[in-house]
Amino acid sequence: MNIMFTNENINNTLINSFEEGFSETSMVQSKRGFKRGLRAGHGFARLVAVAALVSGLGVASQAQASQPVGVVLPMLTSPFWQAYNKYIPEMAAKLKVDILAPLNSDQDPVKQITDVSNLINLGAKGLVVAPLDSAAVRRALDNAAAKNIPVVAVDVAPTSGKVAMVVRADNVAYGTKSCQYLGEHVKTGKVVQIMGDLASVNGRDRAEAFRTCMKQYPNLQVLEIAAGWKADAAAAGLDSLLSANPDVKGIYMHAGGVYLSPTLQTLRRKGLLYPVGDPKHIVVVSNDGIPQEYDAIRKGEIDATISQPADLYAMYGLYYAREAMKGTTFKPGPTDHGSTIVEVAPGILEDQLPAPVVTRENVDNPRLWANQK
Repeated sequence: MNIMFTNENINNTLINSFEEGFSETSMVQSKRGFKRGLRAGHGFARLVAVAALVSGLGVASQAQASQPVGVVLPMLTSPFWQAYNKYIPEMAAKLKVDILAPLNSDQDPVKQITDVSNLINLGAKGLVVAPLDSAAVRRALDNAAAKNIPVVAVDVAPTSGKVAMVVRADNVAYGTKSCQYLGEHVKTGKVVQIMGDLASVNGRDRAEAFRTCMKQYPNLQVLEIAAGWKADAAAAGLDSLLSANPDVKGIYMHAGGVYLSPTLQTLRRKGLLYPVGDPKHIVVVSNDGIPQEYDAIRKGEIDATISQPADLYAMYGLYYAREAMKGTTFKPGPTDHGSTIVEVAPGILEDQLPAPVVTRENVDNPRLWANQK
């Protein structure tokens, strides 16, 4: 909206606005004084009046244009989700998307449902949600659908419910690639899978893919720890397992963001943390691609990780929310950003973003999000 301000149109516009704002019977005298003040050119009165008018027009314009997106975080105890949270306002500015202050569900699926409801009540016209429980999130999705509010799921796909898009890397590939790396570097012996929450499709996909792939390596015995994305559960489980099985040769962590620190601390405390290249080294593969994992790779403490694109999760989560609010629909096929949209279940589309394996050979690649400042 472009507004031309001249003496005459300022006076007329302000007088009209004044008249519309007050009843004629109660404000006749004030209105006459207001007109005289304007036409006499009283500087302060005119300045206040113009400021009030411009402010009112601005508020009206913002009210008409604002289509805020609500963002629900699953947790902020993981460096991966801390990075994702940092990218949200950056990508919102880049995409010209208005956002409400993100809410943190603190690893509580019930709280996550409440968070979605709260964002809707705050005026969210679109939602970007990282589900904690693939089934439980259905209640939040139904709530949004009843109000015609599009939802984009990030990182975790729901088992049912309406979403405009799922933005996620291929988690089956995570489990398969991690298995292949261990299979290539551990010829015989025991390997440990520290799993995520199996109520989450991510935990299930990674665990089942790893188990399936491991059938190709009959000389490897798989041991498992159900840690539910919790650092303390990973530490306790690994401590007990290593006490009973000190001859473990490899470890696969479903999420370095929560499991890296307790795993390295446990190995160090038990005298089992040897650098890459040492005959006693335990081969460690992780998933997430956070800066702390890269540092551990450089130090030779772990061997590899698979980089989940925190930056692209934020960008395309907001992108699809913005487009869905416009009424845009999507279909399976290749995208213009190097990924493929697939229909993972009837009516549920997933943009499967690339997730590269990171080792000592490419850990310093500046294109990896964790290397970007």
